[in-house]
Amino acid sequence: MLDDTLLDDPRRLQAVDGGGLLRAAAMAGAQVRATEEAATEGDIERMIGRDRPRALVLLTRPGVGPASAQLLAALLGPACPVPVVLSDVVPGWVGALDLVIAHTDDPGDRVLAESVELATRRGARMVITAPEDGPVAQAAAGRALLLPPRIPVPGALSFARVLAAGLITLSTLGLLRADLGALADELDREAERDHPMHESFVNPAKSLALRLADRTPLLWGLDHAATAVAAHGALALASFSGVVADVAGYPQAVIRPALHRAAVSATSQADIFADPDDDEGVPPRVLLLAVSQGPVADAARRAASESLRGADVIAPAEEVTGDEALRAALLAVRFDLASLYLGLAAGRLGGPGIVAPAAL
Repeated sequence: MLDDTLLDDPRRLQAVDGGGLLRAAAMAGAQVRATEEAATEGDIERMIGRDRPRALVLLTRPGVGPASAQLLAALLGPACPVPVVLSDVVPGWVGALDLVIAHTDDPGDRVLAESVELATRRGARMVITAPEDGPVAQAAAGRALLLPPRIPVPGALSFARVLAAGLITLSTLGLLRADLGALADELDREAERDHPMHESFVNPAKSLALRLADRTPLLWGLDHAATAVAAHGALALASFSGVVADVAGYPQAVIRPALHRAAVSATSQADIFADPDDDEGVPPRVLLLAVSQGPVADAARRAASESLRGADVIAPAEEVTGDEALRAALLAVRFDLASLYLGLAAGRLGGPGIVAPAAL
């Protein structure tokens, strides 16, 4: 049983969160500012120039890298004037006209080190977020812009830093506009909204954690950016809550008939008096993630909500103003904190958080 009373008891939360993970997750805005400072001090304009590359290669090494690369690709969209390639390693054709963005939390990632060596030897421009020690840093030394972490947080909580590095790079190249200051400020506001002192009914992250308790999350994105955030949400849930989540874009989700039927059944209001103990397994919880705005996005949201009438729509509040990058980062941080709250309340992080049944 989930100890939901723990979530509204700040003292107990602090006691079980011995590693300070909630505080680390609230440092997303600081990560963005520190990354921008590091890029400026590293003279990113001199290191990569302003010329558009022949191709943009986004490496997807384990950790937060795949979801952040997927989000950058979604933000660039089909109108991007250069090809965007997502790959686990540097393609064999990479050359001096290309630019590579990579991330790793593992300083000993020799696969990435080999990719860095190959790309830089062939003259490709490269921006890497990685620790400043180890084979990756050695391969990058003097030949690529290395942005080591300045705010120490666990790797699974470094999404904001990695996204910021990508946004700065794309802004320098003129491929994307990004206001890093506004992004950092909004992430600070999200951390405040999700503060442990705020009770569950006014705390978006705690509310999300309670919705996910004892459920199998189906994280279905209503747009490409939201699907990338869903991928990060699944990583956060697995890392901090031990929860396995399904991730898909909504068009992909609806063509899987068995799971879609289960989702429709789970969100139907026709069985509100059913005994949950009669269900086999863990019931699903459908979360429709939305980042994009506009007529097309609104139509997609309406269609999905009509099909899954009891599904939760997870989107930034209407009062949040900002571009897609800001809105996506906000939801990613919310999933980080929700996953931590869920893990702490379920006893999977820190001290015990499980309520034992009363003895009769």
